[in-house]
Amino acid sequence: MIRSLDPQQDRAAVAALFRAAADYVALETGLPVDDSQADAFFTDAPPGIDPATSLRLGLFDGATLLGKVDVAFGYPGPQDAYIGLMIFAPAARGAGHGARLLRAVETAARARGATRLLIAALEANPKGRAFWQREGFLPEQVFPDRPYGTRHHTVHRMAKPL
Repeated sequence: MIRSLDPQQDRAAVAALFRAAADYVALETGLPVDDSQADAFFTDAPPGIDPATSLRLGLFDGATLLGKVDVAFGYPGPQDAYIGLMIFAPAARGAGHGARLLRAVETAARARGATRLLIAALEANPKGRAFWQREGFLPEQVFPDRPYGTRHHTVHRMAKPL
């Protein structure tokens, strides 16, 4: 089941998902997982975007949160939808859940008037970039040496028309 995530009702499940996906958090930031990742999931947004307008979806198997995604609307352009992070527990990866969750994001983005989706994919995550390419995202811009926690990454902005 895919549904919206609520900061009070679902915070513990989101925190548990980040703990399960500690390998990705370490790759991205070099930092250990703590409650800050779950808190940031519900409060972060791109510059100039009200976090309350973002979409936060979770994919569940019963009561277990397998994956989550957040999407900000109006960034970088007024008709854009920017995927902040789609992440899955290791046991749920490679099972088609990413494509399923992405379909829900695309439907919601179209309903809100977005004409394209964007994602920032880390160069250090070739499997992630390959997923986005398979899903129709095309390279748009490369940002070298961006700080993420204690690490620096080259980031590939990719876009998909809706």
